[in-house]
Amino acid sequence: MIDGLRVVVDRDACCGSGNCVRTAPEAFDQDDAEGLVVLRQPEPPERLHGAVREAAYNCPAGAIEVVEQRPGGAA
Repeated sequence: MIDGLRVVVDRDACCGSGNCVRTAPEAFDQDDAEGLVVLRQPEPPERLHGAVREAAYNCPAGAIEVVEQRPGGAA
């Protein structure tokens, strides 16, 4: 059983493609200075789970990790 998602981004790995922002703009942004990913929602609501997973899958740099949270907070 899944209780929620936790999202982790690696800005050092980010290549600034912007795929995440186009796929899930409520969860991700890009900073103006470097164009790198900015995580807006580290624990996105359920309605964004599909888009966040898609953004992680399509990230060309593999800079987005989605961790499924189990009941009680265990990953």
